[in-house]
Amino acid sequence: MAHNILLIGGHGKVSQILTPLLLARSWNVTSMIRSADQQPTIQKLGEGQPGKLNVLVSSVEDVKSEGDAKKILDQVKPDWVVWSAGAGGRGGPSTTMAVDRDAAIAFTRASIHDPAIKKFLTVSYIASRRNRAPWWNDTDWENAQKVNNETLPTYYKAKVAADEVLTVLAKERFDDEAKKGIPENERFHGISLRPGTLSTEKAGGVLMGKITSRGNVSRATVAEAVATVLETKGAKGWIDFIDGDEKVGEAVQRVVKEGIDSVDGEDLEVMKANIAKL
Repeated sequence: MAHNILLIGGHGKVSQILTPLLLARSWNVTSMIRSADQQPTIQKLGEGQPGKLNVLVSSVEDVKSEGDAKKILDQVKPDWVVWSAGAGGRGGPSTTMAVDRDAAIAFTRASIHDPAIKKFLTVSYIASRRNRAPWWNDTDWENAQKVNNETLPTYYKAKVAADEVLTVLAKERFDDEAKKGIPENERFHGISLRPGTLSTEKAGGVLMGKITSRGNVSRATVAEAVATVLETKGAKGWIDFIDGDEKVGEAVQRVVKEGIDSVDGEDLEVMKANIAKL
């Protein structure tokens, strides 16, 4: 089936590696980028690929509400949405919150409320959680706290808020569709893909599931993981991973088969309360 994918943040480093992988699967991609000067770079990614590539010049910073996001979704008409955008340190804390929290949440809500959209995948990061993962040791927890409270405090606040909205609303839609008798593979799947520290190494194997918070993973591997998770039936929830020895495809299949979800240890009721304050 030729899926239509909206890739938000199409000019990012991971997205530029990801785009040809999606097109090679004969999926159609609309790459949403910030400015027209980025367009030639993106268009080259579609050359010689079986899938069709469209480029949409529209800054995520202009998306202030669910309604703004819905206008873009109505224009593109995707059945899958990938969020791989980020302020990347541009514009200081206010821009980080506007992009990584507000725009991300707007697209998350609009996608989940659109019955035609069946998957929403966000590229988050492994320490984006409020509680200590039950499988982390003391050093894992200290590392996560340092990243979240000292190194990237604003980014952490933005990403964890967006992850919580996706987690809660995706579960609500999934459960509601279950009550309606919709088969599991046809229900909405929300995915928070959560890599370790990004590197420029070549694509390789992974360590995936309930793992340490410490470790690198190449952007090329992240791109491969995004494409693989999208094509894997039943993949949903929080998926943590870093560089390792297992092939990406085998790791994703294992995580799905074993029902591993790294959201374990977080409090769904607290998430709901946090969302109510947004």
